[in-house]
Order: sequence, then structure tokens, then C-alpha cells
Amino acid sequence: MTAQNTTQQATPTPTITVDLSPTRTVPRGIGRIPVVKVSPVIEGGAFPAKAVVGELIPIRAKVFREGHDAVNASVILTSPDGVETRVDMSPMQPSGLDPWEAWVRPDAPGPWTFRVEGWSDPWGTWHHNAEAKLPAGVDIELVCLEGRDLLERTAAVADAAGSPIEASILRATAQLLIPQRPALDLLEVANGVGLATAMKKYGPREMVSPTAEFPLFVDRKRAQFSSWYEFFPRSQGATYDATSDTWTSGTFDSSHERLEAAAAMGFDVIYLPPVHPIGTAFKKGKNNTLDATEKDPGSPWAIGNTAGGHDALHPDLGDWDAFDRFVAKAGSLGVEVALDFALQASPDHPWVIEHPEWFTTRLDGTIAYAENPPKKYQDIYPINFDNDRDGIYNEVLRILKLWMAHGVRIFRIDNPHTKPVEFWAWILEQLRETDPDVLFLAEAFTKPEMMHALGKVGFHQSYPYFTWRNSKWELEQYVNELAHEMDSFYRPNFFTNTPDINPTFLQSGNPAAFTIRAILAATLSPTWGVYSGFELFEGEPLRVPGEEFKNSEKYEYRPRDYNAQPNLNMLLGTLNALRTKHAALQQMRQITFHHAPNDSVIAYSKTDAGNTVLVICSLDPFNTAESDVYLDMAALGLPADAQLITLSDELTGAVITWGQRNYVRLHPGSPALILHVLTGN
Repeated sequence: MTAQNTTQQATPTPTITVDLSPTRTVPRGIGRIPVVKVSPVIEGGAFPAKAVVGELIPIRAKVFREGHDAVNASVILTSPDGVETRVDMSPMQPSGLDPWEAWVRPDAPGPWTFRVEGWSDPWGTWHHNAEAKLPAGVDIELVCLEGRDLLERTAAVADAAGSPIEASILRATAQLLIPQRPALDLLEVANGVGLATAMKKYGPREMVSPTAEFPLFVDRKRAQFSSWYEFFPRSQGATYDATSDTWTSGTFDSSHERLEAAAAMGFDVIYLPPVHPIGTAFKKGKNNTLDATEKDPGSPWAIGNTAGGHDALHPDLGDWDAFDRFVAKAGSLGVEVALDFALQASPDHPWVIEHPEWFTTRLDGTIAYAENPPKKYQDIYPINFDNDRDGIYNEVLRILKLWMAHGVRIFRIDNPHTKPVEFWAWILEQLRETDPDVLFLAEAFTKPEMMHALGKVGFHQSYPYFTWRNSKWELEQYVNELAHEMDSFYRPNFFTNTPDINPTFLQSGNPAAFTIRAILAATLSPTWGVYSGFELFEGEPLRVPGEEFKNSEKYEYRPRDYNAQPNLNMLLGTLNALRTKHAALQQMRQITFHHAPNDSVIAYSKTDAGNTVLVICSLDPFNTAESDVYLDMAALGLPADAQLITLSDELTGAVITWGQRNYVRLHPGSPALILHVLTGN
């Protein structure tokens, strides 16, 4: 029997090939130096964040790394023509949460991008070690050796960049890092101001880790800063014949005077309700009744009859030449015309016959009219956007371009939240590509997510909840939300009132109430507006409780004597002049509320480009309000420990000196202070 060989052969170790090359472009920033939670980024970058030309925009991120070596970060801003600008970020508090921030100011309209680059900071690491080790007498020789090497290498970079002065500073400083010198002298060298400046400019940036490019669309300035005035052309110049009990409508030509008056008050956008033919079926009469006669003008929002639809003018207002004269007159005054665009139809609209598939037919065979229970709009048919999508989309785009060809570059969209968000995204994308100067205001008083979505897909401005925010805590909470949480996608337009909204705060007709709301709207928001009649303290409600006007202009002619006394003409003009004068009032991102113990007194400041305005306003239109006001000096652009501040009262012209704590007494006849910060110490 042959013995078997039990010796086993060794199994060879398999060869494993691994790609050790680092990832150079990481979709959202988890690179060698992690960069996360970048803002402003809208829906992962699907839509661009909002900005306007010259606006200061905050870019924020969380930047960190393993171990204890220093990190740093920069924003790389790329203009529409491809020019990159680096803006270094600063660490923010609380430092343990790794927040970084930089403020950038794009200077041209169009599609921009930005990315955040995290990087290892040898200078920051060395400087931190020097501050820790030199006073303790630890590793002094090594600290000096590493410092000289770092400064010499940076000097070579400065030389190559054509900066011999900074290079000389760096080399001279390197020669001062002698281990035998006293530790405190070495620390003084390390903390030199000139050294820090040169190192910030030319110091090494290692392990640079970029995020993806994120979109930022920069609109023209009026997208953010504007003053709106709304009036009905049919009321302007309308006359009544008592003998025949009939009205003659005002026209575009008779409305030139109102253009001049609004421009004289500093308004730069004139907003018109729909100017199309009005349907006769189910026409609404006075105070929204269903018993209208042929003498009633009907609601302008019941669009369309045999004379045409959205692409036609109401014949009572004038022809296209008259409309063009109106737009030209506005332009000569430095004013733009904003047109109401209501995507709905009266039962008489040509669409009802030509495109019945564009509407919803109920089981009983009738077309569904608009409802907002308990309100009913029998004179309006909503559009069904899921029937003939291409036909509806293209027809809307055609109509918008028609009005654009006649000089309309701003549209106020009626009830956009009752149409698909996808539709608006398409419309806004089409026009951004061909006519990026055209602006859209969303009139969407609805749930927050829908309002947010409309802003995200491209609406340039939106009606906010300001109309219903009256108490101090409501105003502070809501404005902080708008300024610091929604600022990248939602620009508010603080209208004081509208034809649909007669705010409870104004229904007393008390002039102080109108003054207070005008001051708040004009100074809190960079865009604000009033509906005509506000300056005459119109506020009588149809019923209580309720927010409808009695004798609403939506259903009848309402000519007015705008010079009747008393009025707010002078105040409105003053507010608009101050908004033009002060850059601080032309933005919302940099607003701070100051402490006033009395809940009837609100205090806030806004600052931009070295310009700071402080507003202190009563919220009680009936009684005198007294309070101390405690100023946050740092928020006013002054040293935090500043004791005195010089202010100019912009409503009276007086110059006053205040401290950190100040007493104010506001009464209904003079309910606010608007103060320009001059100096402080």
C-alpha cells in the first residue's frame, strides 16, 4: 500500500486592485473637506435662488474636517459671462456647529451660479498652534521653523502675483521668528495686522473641496424694490347723469391725471385691474348682488364677451392707441404699468364656444363656475388645465406676449394657486429665456406651501399675510420668517389693502390706523402698495364681521376727490421719498427688532451699505403709547458698547442724541419715528 502525501499546497493571496484616486467633484460637498447644508439652495438646486442687481446676499454652509487642523471656506461666484469672483467666508457662532457665512453682491442681471469651497488652512493651523504653544514655552523652535517656512512659501506666491510689498512683509516677518526671542515677542509677531492681511490674500489653500454649482438668478432691481398704486381706469373721470340715471365710464385717456398724481407721490408701478370686455351672463350688481341691470358695469374679473376675451380691450376704456398712450405717459413719468392677468372666463368668453374642453363640465351638463365657499362667482368659469394642456399653455403664452408687445412688463396674477404649479413653472421658464425683465406678482392668499412653491418656481413677488398681521408678536415673527427663512425664494409685496380685502384694522376709518399701516408696510418691506381710496381713509365694511368694502368698486364706478381733506397724500409721498433716499429700506434681509417692553410699540432697524434706518411705531391708533426702547448698537452698525448715538428724525428734520435706553411717547396724531443713524460712540 502506497503512502499518500498529505502536504497541502499554500493558496495564493488574490491580487486586489483599488482605485485610490480621490474624487474631484462631489455632488453636494462631502469631499476631503466636507461642506454641507449650503444655502440658498432651492429644492436641491432645481430652481435658482432669488437676488436682484446690487443686493447683498448671504451664502452659508457648514464646513469641518477630521482632527484639529484649521479649515476655511470661500464662495466662488460666477457671473452670467463666466467671470469667477472669490469671496472668503467667515466662521459664525456657535463655533461648535461649524457655521460659515459670506455676503456677496451680484452686479449684473441674469443667471449666476455659486459654489462653496472648503479647504485646509495651514496658516490658520500654524497661527492657532503659535497662540497655544508660545506662551506655554512648548515647541518654540519647531513653531518658529514651521512659521518661517510657511511665510517664505507665501512670499513666493505674492511675488508671482505681482505684489512685492506683501512679499516683503512676509519675508521680513519670517526673519523675526527667532526661537531665542521672548515668547511674548514672538506672539506679537504672529499677531501682526499686516501679516494677517497678506496671509489671507496669498496664504496656501490646500485640499480644496468644491460643492456643486448652485443657481442664483439676478433680476432687475424693481423685482424687489417698488411702490405700487392700484386704481380702476373706469372710475377715473367717470361721470353720472342723474336725469337718465346712467354713468359714463372713465377711460385710459382720462386716467393720465391719476398717473401724474401717483408718480408725484413716488409710486413707480401703476397696477390696473383687468381691462378686458366684461361678460353679461350672471353679471354682478352693486355689492356683489345678482340683480344687476344693463347700467351696472359688472366685475372686471368676469372676463370676455362678444367683443373679445383676454386679448381685447373693454371698448368703454378706449382702443389700443389709447392704451399705448397710457403706457407711454406712464413711462414718461418713470412709472411702469402692471396689468392684472386673471386666467378665468365669463360664460360669454369666446373660449366657451371655441374651446369648451378648456372648462370642467359637471354631471348635469353645466360648466362649473368659480367658488370659494361661502363666496360664489357665478359670473366666472375656471380653466381646466388638464384638458388640452398644450393648447391652453400656448394660448396663455401668446396672450402674455401680446400685452408685453404693448409695453406691459409687470403682471399681477390673480389667484395663481388655483392653477397647476407646473403650468406656472413652464410659463416663467419660457419668459425668463426670452424676456427676463418681465416680472410676475402672485396674488395667492392660501396655505404656506403653495405660496412657497409659487415663489420657488419663479414668481418674482408675492402677496404675503401682512394684511392680517397686526399685533407686535405677529409682525415680528412673520417679518423674521420672511427676512431670514424665506428670503431666497419669496419676495413679499406689503399691500395695505386691496379691492378684495378691507382689513379690520382700517374699518374704523381712523386716520391714525391708516398712517400706522402705511408706515409699517413702506418700511418693513422693500415692495409695498396701496389700493386707491386708502389715502382717503376708506374702510366702511359691507358687513361686520367681514372684509368686503361697502359699495365696492369691483361692481360700480367710484370716482373720487383725491384732494379732499383730510388725506394721506403727503405722507405717502414722504414715505416713498425716504425709501428712495435710504438703501436700508430697499431690502429686507438685514432687519433687527429692538426691545420695547410695551406691546403697543414696535421698534426695528434696517441696514445696508453703511446706511441704517431705525423705525419706532405705535400699533395703537386710538391711544397714546409710551415705552422705553433698548437699542442693539451692533445691529445699528456701531460698536456694541457705544453709549451715544446721533439720529436724524426723517419726518420732522430734527437731530437728536440717544443712548442705549430711550423713552418714547407716540400718539395717534404722530404715531411713529423714522430715524436715520448718523453717528455713534
